[in-house]
Order: sequence, then structure tokens, then C-alpha cells
Amino acid sequence: MTSALLTDRYELTMIDAAMRSGLHDRECVFEVFARRLPEGRRYGIVAGTGRLLDLIRDFRFDDGDLDWLRDHAVVTPTTLDWLADYRFTGSISGYREGEVYFPNSPILVVDGTFAEAVILETLALSVLNYDSAIASAAARMVSAADGRPIAEMGSRRTGERSAVAAARAAFVAGFGATSNLEAGRQWGVPTMGTAAHAFTLLHDSEEEAFRSQVEALGSGTTLLVDTFDVPKAVETAVRVAGTGLGAVRIDSGDLPAQVAAVRRQLDSLGAVNTKITVTNDLDEYTIAALRAAPVDSYGVGTSVVTGSGHPAASMVYKLVSRRDAAGEWVAVAKKSAAKASVGGRKHPVRTIEDGVAVAETIYVGEPPAPNADERPLLVPLMVDGEPVADYLGAHGTGVARTHRAAAIAELPDQAFRLARGEPAIPTVYVTN
Repeated sequence: MTSALLTDRYELTMIDAAMRSGLHDRECVFEVFARRLPEGRRYGIVAGTGRLLDLIRDFRFDDGDLDWLRDHAVVTPTTLDWLADYRFTGSISGYREGEVYFPNSPILVVDGTFAEAVILETLALSVLNYDSAIASAAARMVSAADGRPIAEMGSRRTGERSAVAAARAAFVAGFGATSNLEAGRQWGVPTMGTAAHAFTLLHDSEEEAFRSQVEALGSGTTLLVDTFDVPKAVETAVRVAGTGLGAVRIDSGDLPAQVAAVRRQLDSLGAVNTKITVTNDLDEYTIAALRAAPVDSYGVGTSVVTGSGHPAASMVYKLVSRRDAAGEWVAVAKKSAAKASVGGRKHPVRTIEDGVAVAETIYVGEPPAPNADERPLLVPLMVDGEPVADYLGAHGTGVARTHRAAAIAELPDQAFRLARGEPAIPTVYVTN
């Protein structure tokens, strides 16, 4: 199975109609942007770019795809012949993966003919909408954790392929590890995990379960202590593993009180270096509420893989410029109420003062002259149909993670408030 039919039918019927009118080869510029951030959010994080470049490079219609399209009369034979030879040969620029974005930031710019570019709409939005939503939520959790490690463990709360994408996006946003092995294999995300309550219940006693786990994984393992009685489990855990026990995990209860009590008990037993990790339906708000508690690390599931209530980033893919019949570039834009867009090729920069971002300045038309106070945001991502290697695979994922840290460091302090508010910096248009 190829990825070619993971798309909406109207992408192909538009190409079919454009081929009939002879406009399918007209040069065009498409742009991906979000009109708004989720309510109350101060910024977003671009994620999924590396995945998308792989998918575009391999976007092909095989014989099975073409047979299905033919059997269901989706497009005409002429268009089927065109699809059989489809390869994206255009160029793509965009915000680097891990970059901060704001309303109307042109995070992806696709240059190509109408037909070869429009067909990528559904694929681009499927990837960028989900991955950026996850990364944006994850980044807020990382900020709330205030330097304490966070692991992603939400595979069972989303689709099997979305789980891999979510783990990767959370890692780009600053999470330190994932429970998902495929994310580790494919994208180089560090993996973690020890045991669930089922492992304890398998044994005839909690002590037997702990001894079995320590024998298999060593005393540095993490023991789950809330299956029955937490104080009794903590005492048993230290007795079995010794004061060198790596960590205990708490997955239920009144976490602030529970964590404080467990810390006191561990210290009284001499396990002063044993860490405490919590994993009970956490989100950025509960993580922030635990700042004063002696928590050493967090594990987040449902909230991160669902974008903490916003599982899509509201991104759209719009035609913003095209050649006219005379070969001249013409800016085009949608004028619908509440859905208007800004036409023309964009040249976005991050305006920086004393190391702090103060505006997202988008030049429309001609690019601006170089300015030491403006950081250009568009970089080449795909040239003549070939992706830039530095953004691909496990290496590209690590590059994105590093860039996210640098981009976040430019934001003003108000960007990290969890209370409702406007975007951290304004978006300013300048027409050249």
C-alpha cells in the first residue's frame, strides 16, 4: 500500500478539471498557515516536517491505486496517465521543524505547478496539523515541568500510527523519552518503561513481583507502588531493592500529598537518592500544580497525544500566488468572512530586540534587506523534488529538538503563562 490515496478525492478531481482547461501546469505558490492558535495559547511549535518530507519524496501511485481510481471513475484516463508518472519536482521552503509559530505564520511554502502542488494538500495538513498540535501542547508541559524530565506514554490513547507521530513530536518539543518502541526504531527517540499493575497482580504477592523485577532489571529500576497500599509498597520496595532503588512510580491518588508522604518515607528508610515519578492523567496544569512537590519526573499519556484538548492545529493550505496568462506573478487570496487570507509570496522574519522576540514580521512581495535585528524564518526544505537531508530521519529529529530549544529561548516571559491570553508576540505585515 502506498500513501497516494491517503488524500481527499477533490485533490484529484481538481487536477482532472485543470487538465481539461489546460491550466494544470500553471506555476503556483501554496502556503500552509494557521489563522489562529488554540484559544488561550501563546505560541505554537512546528512539528512533522521531517515526516512530511519523507512522505512527499515517496508519494507515488502504484498499479493498485490506479486500478482502484479507474474502477471507481474518480478521474479520466488522461489524468490517470498523469498520476502514473507523478513525482513532485518542485521546491518547498518553510519554518524549520521545532520553530515557534504564530497566527498566519507561513510555515510551509510549496512552489510547483498547480497539479503537482495541490495534490499534496491533504498529506501536508494531515501531518502538520497533528504533529504541530502535539508538539505545541508538549512544549507547554515541558515549560510547566521547569526542568524536570517528562516521558511520553500515550500510545494506547491514540491510533497506532498517530502514536509514533505523537512520540516524535513530543520529543521535538522537549520530552526526554517515549514508551513507543517504533518511535525509537524509526526516529531515534529514547525509549523507557518497566512494568504495569498487571505485572504486580500476576504474582502471589507484591514483594514477589518486586523481587522478580529487580532480579530482571536491577536495583536501579522503577517500581510501581500504588497497586494496593502505597506506604506498605514503598517499605517493601526499599527492603527488596535496597536504598539504591532507582525510582518509585505513583499512578493514582492525591498527588501533591501522596508525593510528599512518599518522599518523607523514602528518606526515613535511607533511600534518599530514590526518585519519584508520577503518571496519573497529567497535563500542563497538573504538572504546574506539582512544582512545589518533590516530584523528580513525569509520564504523560492522554493529554499529550490529544494535544491537551486541541488535537489539530487549525492549519490550512492555500494558493497565494500564480502566473497569469502573460506569465506574470499575481497574488491571489480568499476573501470569505472569517476565512480571509493574505495573497502574495511571503518573507517572514522574527524581529529580535536584546535577544527577545518582539514581533513576527511578514514581508509580502519582495524580500527585505538583511537586518541584524531580524532572523529569517524560511529555509529550503526540498529542492527540485529532493528533500534536504539534514531534516530527515533520526538525525533530523534531533536537529528539530535542538532548534526548538533555541527558538523557545527567544520568547518573552509572558509566552509561558498557562492562563488564557493573546499570542506572545504580534504578527505584522509589511508590503514591499
